[in-house]
Amino acid sequence: MASDGARKQFWKRGSSKVPGSIQHVYGAQHPPFDPLVHGTLLTATPKVPTTPVKATRASTFQEFESSTSDAWDAGEDDDELLAMAAESLNTAVVMETAHRVLRNHSQRQGRPRPPGAPEPSAEPSVDPSAAPGGDLRLVKSISESHASCPEGIASDDAPLQRSQSLPHAATVALGGVPEPSALSTSALSEREASRLDKFKHLLAGPNTDLEELRKLSWSGIPKPVRAITWKLLSGYLPANVDRRPATLQRKQKEYFAFIDHYYDSRNDEVHQDTYRQIHIDIPRMSPEALILQPKVTEIFERILFIWAIRHPASGYVQGINDLVTPFFVVFICEYTDDEDADSADISRVPEDVLRNVEADTYWCMSRLLDGIQDNYTFAQPGIQMKVKMLEELVSRIDEQVHRHLGQHEVRYLQFTFRWMNNLLTRELPLRCTVRLWDTYQSEPEGFANFHLYVCAAFLVRWRKEILEERDFQELLLFLQNLPTAHWGDEDVSLLLAEAYRLKFAFADAPNHYKK
Repeated sequence: MASDGARKQFWKRGSSKVPGSIQHVYGAQHPPFDPLVHGTLLTATPKVPTTPVKATRASTFQEFESSTSDAWDAGEDDDELLAMAAESLNTAVVMETAHRVLRNHSQRQGRPRPPGAPEPSAEPSVDPSAAPGGDLRLVKSISESHASCPEGIASDDAPLQRSQSLPHAATVALGGVPEPSALSTSALSEREASRLDKFKHLLAGPNTDLEELRKLSWSGIPKPVRAITWKLLSGYLPANVDRRPATLQRKQKEYFAFIDHYYDSRNDEVHQDTYRQIHIDIPRMSPEALILQPKVTEIFERILFIWAIRHPASGYVQGINDLVTPFFVVFICEYTDDEDADSADISRVPEDVLRNVEADTYWCMSRLLDGIQDNYTFAQPGIQMKVKMLEELVSRIDEQVHRHLGQHEVRYLQFTFRWMNNLLTRELPLRCTVRLWDTYQSEPEGFANFHLYVCAAFLVRWRKEILEERDFQELLLFLQNLPTAHWGDEDVSLLLAEAYRLKFAFADAPNHYKK
């Protein structure tokens, strides 16, 4: 049949290279080719094909299959690929580049070139005595382990020759071993500087691209631009730069009009209970060194009372007070030199600046609460629903933890109510809460929806400790006092990554985690 003939012709090997074959990219799965080490590979013998060859002629489909490369079998042909790459590499260029890296590194470290060191154009040689007391062992890559060492050179010295073509970080052994913390701090500062430049470039335009700003903010916002970024992501400030000064002035004027109109009514009989509860709750907040400053206490009282009066559907509910602190700390840090915002001295901040920070905090907190107000209305139905969803989600992702809690009669509402009510502000240090909110601000409905997956990841994070507890009281005490005092940005980033994985799996398939 004609159709059969056409199908056979389709699978026949053509003279040109079959499209779709996958070629290795050096620097991703394979290290850079080093002619000093892999010179013997130039004459490598052909590798035996991994696909068994039958004695009879293979079918046309099998020919097609054997002519294409599979990405998952890439590691089987390292030597062959390195030999192919050597043909297109210029040895002089490679050596010149490697020596330039060494010279730049020596200049950065402020060390003079060792006596007798060769000029850049000369063939570089390494003397093991140049690094006294240093660890001369460098990590071998898998592909390098196949190459034999030249005769007369000890195995411990061989890595030194390879180090001339290794990346910059690996060449530090030539001038002594620096402290690992110094290298990590240097790399971290460079990365932070690069991220800060990206933020500044994005914010400098006449119209800020909020979608790009959200993507950039997901993995954390640098401190110098955090305040303006939060105001933009919360919807408090417009994306257009020219409109921002007028918007700030109008909103700040509007807030202080509320103060003049409503705040004197705090002593009226109808509002006495609300103001009294606010006045009691504020000293219980953390960090105490910041909150107990008289000016801060007055600011928080005004913000919470005005919000309660203007939102009679919920009024003031315990837990709302904790949502003020992150905004206030981020905004006040623009005007203080204190590294630790937990103990910033507000008395040194000018009065007009404090007024502006107070207004900005009120409006941004209001934007947040607009999205989760059902958490604070009568009977708090939003929290009840989220706790139930969290229980169902945990039962799917870690049935052992879920069953363990049930066996010891620990109910989710007993410990996760505060997680939902305070958005984990009581479970994490303030610095971690601020980092967490960077991502919440950049997530669509981050405080309302993404928080659920963060809580699930947060609970499973402690599965080992939970499973070790065999008593109701001990379990509940542990879950209400989780050891996060020493957490940092890295811990929060890992938590957010796991939460994102859960969201990706369950957010668009709610029936998937329902029994």
